[in-house]
Amino acid sequence: MLPVALPLLVFGVGVLAGRALLPPSASGRKAGLEPAGAAAPSSKSLPDKGLNSSASSSLVVATPQAGGLAVVASQNAAPAQPATPQVGSPTLCSSASPLASAASPLAAACQATRKESVTVIARRYLTKTTFVTVPDLEAAMRVANGGKRDDFFKKGDTVTIPGFLTEPMVEKPVSMPRDSEIRGIYLTGWTAGSLRGVELIRRWRAAGGNAVVFDIKDFDGMVNVPFSHPLAPPRRPLISNLPKFARFLHSLGLHSIARIALFRDAYQAENRPQLAVHSRRTGQPWRENGKLAWVDPSNPQVQDYDIALAKMVASSGVDEIQFDYVRFPAEGDQKDAEFAFEAAHPDWQRSDAISDFLARAYQELHPHGVLVSLDVFGVMAWQRPVDLAHTGQDIAAMARHCDVLSPMIYPSHFFHMDGYANPGDAPRHFISESMERFREITGDTKVVLRPWLQAFAWRTKTYSPGYIRIQVSASREEGGIGFLFWNARNDYSKLFPAMVRPDAGSSVAPSMPGD
Repeated sequence: MLPVALPLLVFGVGVLAGRALLPPSASGRKAGLEPAGAAAPSSKSLPDKGLNSSASSSLVVATPQAGGLAVVASQNAAPAQPATPQVGSPTLCSSASPLASAASPLAAACQATRKESVTVIARRYLTKTTFVTVPDLEAAMRVANGGKRDDFFKKGDTVTIPGFLTEPMVEKPVSMPRDSEIRGIYLTGWTAGSLRGVELIRRWRAAGGNAVVFDIKDFDGMVNVPFSHPLAPPRRPLISNLPKFARFLHSLGLHSIARIALFRDAYQAENRPQLAVHSRRTGQPWRENGKLAWVDPSNPQVQDYDIALAKMVASSGVDEIQFDYVRFPAEGDQKDAEFAFEAAHPDWQRSDAISDFLARAYQELHPHGVLVSLDVFGVMAWQRPVDLAHTGQDIAAMARHCDVLSPMIYPSHFFHMDGYANPGDAPRHFISESMERFREITGDTKVVLRPWLQAFAWRTKTYSPGYIRIQVSASREEGGIGFLFWNARNDYSKLFPAMVRPDAGSSVAPSMPGD
């Protein structure tokens, strides 16, 4: 799929500016095992505006409109044809009415009830249109309203709102073989729903990337998209319209990967104690090193909730569902932790509960046409019994219930392993060793190994574009197909220069069919 040029956007939010990369020990992903997601700013500290707020810019995709700045509809959606907006009797600007059939590009007319700026009206209607951001809609409104040059509509003026939607946008996954070379970066929900995210996504595509991983639910348990479910947290979604976001990614030729953190879910553990891991001693919710963070991975209600969320996301046009925290808690007082499966299936180990869940999730998701990928601890490549007993991550068994395994093999996280005092400074060894071991473990399955690689400087003095290239090279040499890069604050300033080597003409991102 060819990339489509998008208009330049200007909107000064910068939600994540100044947020530091959290070391894994501060975020709950440690020991070279899972990438550490930075804690999201509290709602109190955020400005009451964002690209997905009806009061501000929203990350939604525009079909072609007369005079509008738009993204062409993706190949798997029925594209609307350019047409002159039809305008009929005006209504109040607080309640516009569509004036064309749903099969054609829409416009609506409203009447200004008081003097209002073009920007204010654009913000009010953004989530009801097909446009990408407030500046996009504002520019299109100026064209649709006779080339308006001044910034205000007077009371009584008829205002044309281009790109007005009367029905929800529908987007479908873009089918891709599991062994395609996916080159992706990770975005938090905060970044994905901001102008910074739009610009980062475009830059990544221009640099040779072809995929984006974005948070649907991180370990705090907050859901970043609209989700109607009794267990869903009450929160204004950071990505207000997931099908529009998926179409935006598709319009750039990007593979969309929706990340869902499963069983480390602080919101549910704190607010619904019946779903949490329980203490054998007290009968109260169990804490991992003092933190109330884990729901019971074997609790049927927990599993049903996560599968329902994944199915909703899969039906919204994303191409791949990625499960993270697919495990039991690995730290804290393990003997005190009590789980539902121990009574329901006394002969099971933790790995049996994980495999049983994955078999059901995989079966229910595949009819939606999405790939299913799993994030697993990098240290599981060493097959130490204690790691398997605690996490329940039986790699060979898990590989039978997914399309892609993404081992998190950040060199800096392999604490003093294999005799290295500073493992972060030995990227080739740890990437090569990890990938070779994972390849041997999964050799009799069809699973694809697509690793998470390190895009942060924690515990290494050698982090640079060269460090990036070494990781990619080592992974490819041991059978890795594609790669994902993790940075908790979404700072990829070292990654972009690594994508192309001007001296040799070689690149981290070789050309692919359709690029």
